[in-house]
Amino acid sequence: MIPLMKNAFINEFETKQALADFIIKTPKLSMDEKCAEFEFEFAKKQCREFGVLFNSGGSANLAMLQALKNLGRLNDGDKVGFSALTWSTNTMPIIQMGLIPVPIDCELDTLNVMSVNLLERLSEVKLKALFITNVLGFTGDLDIIKKICDENEIILLEDNCESLGTELANGGKAGNYSLGSSFSFFVAHHMSTIEGGMVCSDDEDFVEMLKIVRANGWDRNLSAFQQSKWRKRYNISSEFVAKYTFYDLGFNFRPTEITGFLGLTQLKYLDSNIKVRESNYHRIEKIISSNADLILLKHDHLKVLSTFAIPVLCKSKELREKYLFQFSGAGIEIRPMIAGNMQKQPFYSKYVQDKYELPNSDFIHDCGFYCGNYPELSESDLETISSCLM
Repeated sequence: MIPLMKNAFINEFETKQALADFIIKTPKLSMDEKCAEFEFEFAKKQCREFGVLFNSGGSANLAMLQALKNLGRLNDGDKVGFSALTWSTNTMPIIQMGLIPVPIDCELDTLNVMSVNLLERLSEVKLKALFITNVLGFTGDLDIIKKICDENEIILLEDNCESLGTELANGGKAGNYSLGSSFSFFVAHHMSTIEGGMVCSDDEDFVEMLKIVRANGWDRNLSAFQQSKWRKRYNISSEFVAKYTFYDLGFNFRPTEITGFLGLTQLKYLDSNIKVRESNYHRIEKIISSNADLILLKHDHLKVLSTFAIPVLCKSKELREKYLFQFSGAGIEIRPMIAGNMQKQPFYSKYVQDKYELPNSDFIHDCGFYCGNYPELSESDLETISSCLM
């Protein structure tokens, strides 16, 4: 069996030993110094000003939209574009926040929303925001998409949970083209804190509100200056009263010190992890490029390809059945291409009436799948995957 992910952590034995020692020795396991340290180090690694740690990537997505509503930058009924080929926690928060989701198709050879897809949708619909997903380690032409969003006063957000470490040829990192970008540290992602997520941003007001949203709407995790500002605004003169004063809508999305500790531990291995994933993909890509049954994905606009998995896009439904049978027969764990066309998910039809033509997302929904890609894949594993694609 070749599973989607073999271990919970990179350098699993050493990480578990260090975690056990940390749990025994640390005086406090609720969110504290390790979380703050991980926020700082991750933001620095990502080359962004701020990081805000959450208990999951899904929570990070929901918190971003709540923060924008709290700030008045988004309002009920605003139309928010999203990548039609995505994950549920990129789309559900749009609905949950009383916003109107507008799906945007992707290109087959990148799996991602490209500027041409965005412009096509904008010719029909005026968007207030775009919540784009960087799919499976690949991205669209984010530099051009950002320019379009800036010109049309569209708030750009990135779900970068599957593309940590990917860099565009122009030097920008995936996750750095937007007001805010989310990352996931679930066990099957590039780095694991078991559960966990992050938002990175350069906007201080947005980050301040994210911290309020993360912790029930109170100010406990703000700087002393920020606390003073909020308390003065609402005439809160007592530290005693301030402890249970709630300034705006929020959730309990706080992580634990375990999340922070594991994040700092795994961050040390991230670069080597990405290099192995990229090498694995390029090896498999050579097999895909010589197979007329399969569509070769383009990534010439990317300098670093930090693949979350190995995507396989067949040229027909029938061919997908053939390759699904070969992978399953070889004991390789496989999954659909994320959630396929999100419009086809049961929850979407329940809550959203307007539907759009999404031919490429439909094709990927019917003809795509992926298997795992991670540093623990052995030579034998890679040979097995290769043989199933011949």
